[in-house]
Parts: sequence; C-alpha cells; structure tokens
Amino acid sequence: MKPRRKRLNNNMKSISNKLSVICVLAAGIMWGCMGILVRTMNKGGFNSLEVTAFRSFVTAAVMLTGILLFDRRYLKIRLKDIWCFIGTGILSVVFFNVCYFSCMNYTTLSTAAILLYTAPSFVIIMSFFLFKESFTANKLAALLLAFMGCILVSGGFGEGTIGILGLLTGLGAGFGYALYSIFGRYALERGYSTYTITAYTFLFAAVGSLPFMKPGHVAVCLRTAASDIPFGVFMVFVTTVLAYLLYTKGLSGLENGRASIIASIEPVMASAVGAVIYNEGMEPEGVAGMAMILTSCVLVSKKVKK
Repeated sequence: MKPRRKRLNNNMKSISNKLSVICVLAAGIMWGCMGILVRTMNKGGFNSLEVTAFRSFVTAAVMLTGILLFDRRYLKIRLKDIWCFIGTGILSVVFFNVCYFSCMNYTTLSTAAILLYTAPSFVIIMSFFLFKESFTANKLAALLLAFMGCILVSGGFGEGTIGILGLLTGLGAGFGYALYSIFGRYALERGYSTYTITAYTFLFAAVGSLPFMKPGHVAVCLRTAASDIPFGVFMVFVTTVLAYLLYTKGLSGLENGRASIIASIEPVMASAVGAVIYNEGMEPEGVAGMAMILTSCVLVSKKVKK
C-alpha cells in the first residue's frame, strides 16, 4: 500500500506543479496584452500613471464587489498582517509603476523595459535569503536566457548613456515588480487566499495612486474617452483581475524564482500583440529573443534535483 500511496502523492504533486505553471504562464500572457489597454486609454488623454490608477480602482471595485456578493469571509484579515498588502499594493504595484514611467523620461523605452526585467533576478536573490529557495543550475541558465531574450525582444539598449537617474529608476521598477512575489508569498504563508490578496493589493494600490492623479484632468479624460471606458474596464478585468488571481494562485504551488522567470513570457506576448494588432514590425533578433524566453520557461518549469 505504501508504494502505491507514494506514487499517488507524487502524481498529485506533479499535477499541482503543472497547474501552477499553467496559471503563471496564463498570467504572463494576459499581462502581455496590457498594451491594448494602455493605448486605448492614452487615446482618451490618460497618462500612464492615470492608467495605473484606473486599473487599481477598477480591480479593487471588481474584487470587493465579488467578495461581498459571494463570500465575505475573504475580506477578513488580521491587522498584524496588513503590511503584506501594503507591500503588494503600494511598495510593489504603485512603486514599480512610478519608477517605470519615470525611467521612460530619463532613458529610452527599450532600456526601461530591459531594466524592468531585472525583476526575476531580484526575486531569486531575495527568495534565496528570505525563503531558503534553492539556486539551481537550470534556474540560473533560465534566468540568463530570459534576461538576454528580453534584451533582444525590447530592441537592445537605446542610443546614448543611461544616466544615473535612468539606471536607478529602472532598477527600482525591477525591484518593485519583484516585491509582489515576495509579499505575496508572505501573505500566502499566513493563510490568505488569492481573492483576499488580489482585493487588498489593489485597494491599497488605488489609495496609493491618489497622489499622482489630477481630478480635473481625469474628469476631462473620462468625458473624452466615455465610449472606450467599457472596453477599458473589460481589459482591466482580463489583464489585471484575472492575471493577478492566476499569478497568485500559481505562486502558491511554485517557488518565487521559478514563477518570476515563467512570467517573462509577458514581453513575448506583448511583441505578438504589437505585430498582429498594431502592425509593428518584428526584427530577427526579436524572434530570437522570444525563442530564448520560451526556452527559459520550459527549462524552469521542470523540477530538478538540487
């Protein structure tokens, strides 16, 4: 009986691992569609930080409404654990967006994108010290492949020097992006569900976005883009509500480092969206970068012995 039970347990763990990988891949693909939302909102006059605030408010409203209608127990949190949600909402979502959009003002868009994708490196390093996650050879190889692939997909570093402010804000964006995995792990270990984590993350992110909004300008944009708002809400539901629910669910069954590398599928999807929907050209090096990122996802999705 024991060998049979052991095989059953191993099969269940294998299935759980595969489902977690699928959840993180799906989240990365949905995040890669973010450009559709941003371009739609930009057309109505919203700037990038206002789009972030719009995402946060809509996500918080959707999650809180759903929880109030179906199961209010998911709203219960312990006051001593509130720092987890301040971490995922303000220190991660708000901080990384502010740094990322600031970096775009100091350097090129491609350089900002590359610096943002230092996030998996931060996740792996912090998880090694905070959660004692192993640092395996295939994880290192996947990390390097993913980062090099992101450089190629983003078009390489732009002309001219990055500058100290560009470098600091870019690394700040990568660090802030990584913090969601770290604080999300702490929240999961304290027994909170993906619904609770996502709801409170964007509740705090919405509050944290308020200082970066100009009510008068937002009101004008809402009137200008009135016909696009329903589509914008739908895209927030796909690229934020579902994406963060799936990523957090996947995070519960994967190491932080592995999940972060698998989520690097995002720029591949973003490039595909640009090519198919907006007729943006795709250079050979971009295709090669996409292949490297996909390879890294395959490499890190398989468990190996230390």
